[in-house]
Amino acid sequence: MSTSPENEAGAHPGQRSIRSYTLRAGRITVAQRRALDELWPRFGLAFTPQPLDLYQVFGRAAPCVMEIGFGDGELLTAMAAADPATDFLGVEVHEPGVGHALLLAERLGLGNLRFIRHDAVEVLGQQLPDASLAGLNLFFPDPWPKKRHHKRRIVQPDFLRLVARKLAPGGIFHVATDWAPYAGHIEAVVAGEPAFMQPPVPPALRPRTRFERRGERLGHDVWERAWRRSTRPAG
Repeated sequence: MSTSPENEAGAHPGQRSIRSYTLRAGRITVAQRRALDELWPRFGLAFTPQPLDLYQVFGRAAPCVMEIGFGDGELLTAMAAADPATDFLGVEVHEPGVGHALLLAERLGLGNLRFIRHDAVEVLGQQLPDASLAGLNLFFPDPWPKKRHHKRRIVQPDFLRLVARKLAPGGIFHVATDWAPYAGHIEAVVAGEPAFMQPPVPPALRPRTRFERRGERLGHDVWERAWRRSTRPAG
C-alpha cells in the first residue's frame, strides 16, 4: 500500500469544487526531500478509493486516531510516541510538512504512525471504513476569516455527518482553534449534528505546538473542545 506521495494530493481532480486548503509551493529542505524519497515506503500510504484494512496497515488490532492537517507533524508524532497502544493516522497535503513529520517519525522510531498525503475529506469518505476511528483530531484548521471564504471552512454540516460515520460509537472529535469566530461556527455546526452528544467532554491533554506557543506569546486565546460520538448507529 506504500507508494511515492508525489501525485497523491492532486489525484481525482474535480471531485470536490470547494476545498478547505490551498496548496502552497513551500520551500522543501534537502532532509525533507530525502525523507519523502526514502522514508515514505516505511511510513506512507497511497490514497486509494477503497477502504483500508487497518489491521493490515499496523499489523495489530488497536484503537486508531486520525489527525487532519498535521502541519509539520510536531504534535502528531509526540502524541504517537506518548501512546504506543494507539495507532495514529496523519493526513496532510503540504509536502514540506510531510517530509518533516517523516523525519520525526524516524527519529522517534514510531511503529504506530502512518501518513497519507491527500485531501482529508476524500480520505475520510473513501479510504476509511465506517466506525473505524477511536478519535479524530482537528487542530488549528484554516479559519478562512473573510466572510466570502467561510464556505471553505472544513467544519460544515456535511463534514460532521461524515466524521460521525467514521467514528466508532463513543469515539471523540477533538478540535482546537485560536480564531474566536471560527470557534463559534464550530460549536453551532456540532450542535446541529445529533450524532454528537452534548455537552462537550473534557479534551484529552496534549502537547502544545510551536505554532500554538507562539500564538500564546502574542496573546491569542486557544479554544478547545471535544465531543463524544453517540452510541446510536450512524444515520
